Amino acid sequence: MDKRRAVLCGYYGMGNGGDEALLASLLQMLPPQIEPFVLSGNPQQTHDRYGVASCDRKSLISVVQALRQSDIFIWGGGSLMQDATSSLSPFYYGGLMKLAQAMGLTTIAWAQGIGPLNRSLTRSLTQQVLKQCAGVSVRDRASATLLHEWGISSVLAPDPVWAMESEAVPGLWNLPAPRVAVNLRSHPLLTPDRVTVLTRALIDFQKATQVCLLLLPFQASQDLAIAQAIQPQLPGVSKILVLENPQELKGVFRGVEMAIAMRLHGLIMAAAEGCRCFALSYDPKVSRLMDELDIPGCELVDLPLDASQISQTWLEIYANGAALSDDQIHSLVDRALMHQELLQEILKEPKR
Repeated sequence: MDKRRAVLCGYYGMGNGGDEALLASLLQMLPPQIEPFVLSGNPQQTHDRYGVASCDRKSLISVVQALRQSDIFIWGGGSLMQDATSSLSPFYYGGLMKLAQAMGLTTIAWAQGIGPLNRSLTRSLTQQVLKQCAGVSVRDRASATLLHEWGISSVLAPDPVWAMESEAVPGLWNLPAPRVAVNLRSHPLLTPDRVTVLTRALIDFQKATQVCLLLLPFQASQDLAIAQAIQPQLPGVSKILVLENPQELKGVFRGVEMAIAMRLHGLIMAAAEGCRCFALSYDPKVSRLMDELDIPGCELVDLPLDASQISQTWLEIYANGAALSDDQIHSLVDRALMHQELLQEILKEPKR
């Protein structure tokens, strides 16, 4: 079987657990005849963790050389084409996709969340490159609806991290049970006042339940400082878990009763492992997941100022809330594998 090489492009090697989980999912789903080459912010770490070839995502010479030596280019999951948090990101990802297409590579937009696209230039660029892709899959209805309006066909399936294999976390079961995971990330909407209110709510919640609180940074550069600020104020047992292996990060949720999370993939991992969830939404992608799966939570802009009101909500979910059923989880995992089927269909062995 002849190997063909695919350049995988995403927010990889940047210390973000959610994006690392997307990479792990993509590597898990790639057909065996495809040899991956990853553009990474930390090529050595990516090579060591996944056993794949990698280069610096910011080295134009290395990236162009990788494209010249490859047959396929894949946007590997996530909200790459959006200009809400960065006006430069869509030009980086869109520019590489356009370059790959100009060089004759087969291009795939895989497991994408499209938008928000507030600027006409980024919308136009996104349309152009997606129309030239051999295949497109998206992870939410809003993205599928937008592409339909643009006349671009796509496969709609749940985020591939639903189907990512999880791994046990060494030492987790030595921590006292029951356990509740908490994931907060830095964001303009998570103001110091809101951190204070959430901290008070966590204190009240822990006093009432005696749970062990696991503070779970998904991206240490953004999440760790918040966890470190909160932990000393907690009255009971707590631990900050910094895990770089995305499959272990998902495995944490095997051993917790409930998750309070801001990050999209924190909620997906928790729900996939059968946890009750409470979402704190800072972004439309989180709100969409809440709506689609009926996950309780609130928009950060609407966070109550009364900490006891928040803790009472958590206590109600902890005592009486329901996780997704096994049938729901199996359905989401099965449908997430549609992203794999798209890859298999486009990248199947060419006829001789």
